[in-house]
Amino acid sequence: MSVLLIGGDKVNAITALLKSLGVTQTTHWDSRKNSTSHKTIPTNTDAIIMLTDFLKHNTMSYFKKSAKKQSIPLICTRRGTSSVEAEFSKFLEEKNV
Repeated sequence: MSVLLIGGDKVNAITALLKSLGVTQTTHWDSRKNSTSHKTIPTNTDAIIMLTDFLKHNTMSYFKKSAKKQSIPLICTRRGTSSVEAEFSKFLEEKNV
């Protein structure tokens, strides 16, 4: 499973957590630059996780619309590993149903 992680700066703990939950590839965009909101979602992306603590509203809107157009699941959560784990686990449970 490939995940696009948007937001945050130091995401090593989150990346390790996602790996333990079965994610094989994690792409991280910190979104500090305005150009982030003009990037296109990689084609092999299975899910997008947005760390809402560190995103501008315009960036969030752009990726919500892009994910919806491409039918990519979108997970919005705070940056804490416990929050990411809870939301990603919910996503995995729904996906297996």
